[in-house]
Amino acid sequence: MSGNHAGHDHSHVPKNEKKIAIAAGLTGAFMIAEVVGGVVSGSLALIADAGHMLTDFASLVLAWLAFRLARRPADWQRTYGFDRFSVLAAFVNGLSLFAIAAWIVYEAIERLRAPGEVLGSLMLWVAVGGLAVNVLAFIVLTRGESDNLNVRAAALHVAGDLLGSIAAIVASLVIIFTGWTPIDPLLSMLVVLIILRSAWAVVKESGHILLEGAPDHLDRRELAERLMRIDGVEHVGHIHAWSVTQERPVITLEITTAADRNPEAIKREAKGILRDEYHVDHATVEMHSGAAQGARADC
Repeated sequence: MSGNHAGHDHSHVPKNEKKIAIAAGLTGAFMIAEVVGGVVSGSLALIADAGHMLTDFASLVLAWLAFRLARRPADWQRTYGFDRFSVLAAFVNGLSLFAIAAWIVYEAIERLRAPGEVLGSLMLWVAVGGLAVNVLAFIVLTRGESDNLNVRAAALHVAGDLLGSIAAIVASLVIIFTGWTPIDPLLSMLVVLIILRSAWAVVKESGHILLEGAPDHLDRRELAERLMRIDGVEHVGHIHAWSVTQERPVITLEITTAADRNPEAIKREAKGILRDEYHVDHATVEMHSGAAQGARADC
């Protein structure tokens, strides 16, 4: 049995780690101002957004910690290292969005039952400041190429805050010009629907990885057919594919070759196909000779 266990590339980690750190700093710095502004103005939209920013700050710190841990080398107990922690962080961040959404809906219903006074002008200035901070944090997180699930989860948190700030601005303008305060909880619930859609996408994808699901781009039926086209391959079986992280797909499989073929040459070709066509660098391929298989069957 042979495998390619070469060390994986962590070159993407420092850049993503820096993105998360900057976003966490921006979010944490403005969070306190938004909490105070929401309480003083009496705006649920601002308080909801501040609560979301509090969880965002915790989530961004968790994401940053995940990248720090991912830089640690593998050891005898954790042979894949700590990369999977970033997927776990994304899963927790996604679930936290559901908890935030439930709290906002509850508060919105209570506000609709018993409307209170809302200071529209103060609400507007705080919301504009929140929008500026969230736009800057979102640009930092989405600048450049990054398919990292942890960064995506963090960006979705910030995007939810951004939408919350926009909703708070709209609500404050309606209150200033019309005095109709129910717009505040109504727009809060609209933001919740947008947040939930994004949260479900992150939870679904990170949960799939945690459950050792096959990468989306790798269909083992199509892969078996492709490897069967290699000259000398008689059978491809026991294909198991999963991901350590979104960027690290892993696969194991068995190939049975004709008795007169060179198994090592076929294995090299198979690994080349996995690397070049399926983007799988970590592959373990077990080879069987057709003659050996026949001898075992006779026994």
